[in-house]
Amino acid sequence: MQVRFSSWPHLFILLTIFLLASLFQADRSAAAPPNAAPPNIVMIFADDVSWNDLGCYGHPSIRTPNLDRLAKEGLRFDNAYLTISSCSPSRCSVITGRYPHNTGAPELHTPLPEGQVLFPQLLRDAGYYTVISGKQHMGNYALTAFDFVSKGKGPGREADWVPILKDRPRDKPFFCWFASVDAHRAWQAVKEFEPHQPSEVVVPPYLIDSEETRRDLAQYYDEISRIDYFTGKILDELDAQGIADNTLVMFFADNGRPFPRCKTRLYDSGIKTPLIVRWPAAIKAGGVSNSLVSSLDIGPTFLDLAGVSADKRIQGVSFKKVLKRPEAKVRDFAFAEHNWHVFKAHERMVRSGDWLYIRNAWPEQRNLCVESIEFPSGEVLWDRFKAGKLNANQQDVFLKPRPREELYRVSEDPCQFHNLALQPAHAADLSRLRQALDQWTVETGDTIPENPTPDRNQRPGEPKPPEFEHREMPGDAKQAQKINARGPVLSTLND
Repeated sequence: MQVRFSSWPHLFILLTIFLLASLFQADRSAAAPPNAAPPNIVMIFADDVSWNDLGCYGHPSIRTPNLDRLAKEGLRFDNAYLTISSCSPSRCSVITGRYPHNTGAPELHTPLPEGQVLFPQLLRDAGYYTVISGKQHMGNYALTAFDFVSKGKGPGREADWVPILKDRPRDKPFFCWFASVDAHRAWQAVKEFEPHQPSEVVVPPYLIDSEETRRDLAQYYDEISRIDYFTGKILDELDAQGIADNTLVMFFADNGRPFPRCKTRLYDSGIKTPLIVRWPAAIKAGGVSNSLVSSLDIGPTFLDLAGVSADKRIQGVSFKKVLKRPEAKVRDFAFAEHNWHVFKAHERMVRSGDWLYIRNAWPEQRNLCVESIEFPSGEVLWDRFKAGKLNANQQDVFLKPRPREELYRVSEDPCQFHNLALQPAHAADLSRLRQALDQWTVETGDTIPENPTPDRNQRPGEPKPPEFEHREMPGDAKQAQKINARGPVLSTLND
């Protein structure tokens, strides 16, 4: 039978429909991995490792061949930020996909309250076998999301990771939360590889270049190489089982290196994390993304990849599309907190474009962490301070009072030494970031405690603090645990 068209417009309409259908199908094919099965997920969580302390991020002497391989075979993120640079609240933020003051556990050593959303539980409900091994530090409730719980083995708690992969059920996809204690102090002996030498160390400009600091950093490097070693063992096991192609492996850290001006702090040395993702079935090898992402986004991304709906309480956003298109944008703003971590603190940060803005609620006090007072690098810094021998870049932890506001152009000032907040030429950028932080504060229910948790440790040269107890925490006054709003995510979308 011959089909006749009464007019050319009919033919044009049919051709248009055919073309749109073809484009839609092509887009679906591009968004979906070749293997339709949900991916296995291995999440490797380092402890106290700054973003640029890996070979694949340009460090010239730290030996990380396996993490470098992971980046070569996957996607390296160059603008990944944590929500807080503090062990337990950072982990609680990741597992819930919520800001620390919204989790109910915003301070160090506060357990996650019952009833908070746990993204591994959502994966488990969808049929995943879920495991946590190594450092936990989130309280007992968080562990209810896992089928198997282990405290880990060996000095870095990584030694049972490969046995767990071998002994897993073979009829389910799996999610592994593998959390090392490397590179947390105190340092532990290394047997797996040749130790780093003090002469190999790169001393950051805010520390003292001394033999004590160099030995301290060399041992820190060794601990990073240990987690690298066990990462390699995981990659080898995935290959041996023939499941590497559809297994997503992610590596990142909970906070910055345990040195002065790093851990707990909102500069890149404390709040920026290495983030590497490999998934051969869906991610092109050797990619680098400058897209801004937050550790808040890890859970919703895993859920998205697994085809699981995100709970309405999750404040993070999926960066699934960045895995396919590294130039894709999911954020214009990333926010972070500095709350009590041995010493009283309330700082807030927003990162946007080339700018980093910090607001300090209590500028009258020094910005301290244990690592800035104790241990070799901190002790030599204080000795030089007392002797009046510090340069301008080494003065930070001693400032009193501190700036109430700080503004940095990151590309021109990677260590954030030059505060531009008072310069009229940057008033427009300062105003924009102030407004973004104000909006985030209101929408997420952040508060400055009126009866804050006091210092637990004695500050040098100051009276011994009162008997320690956790008191009012950020967000308590607004019942922030019940708030699910995200604050601004994209500048064009008040999400």
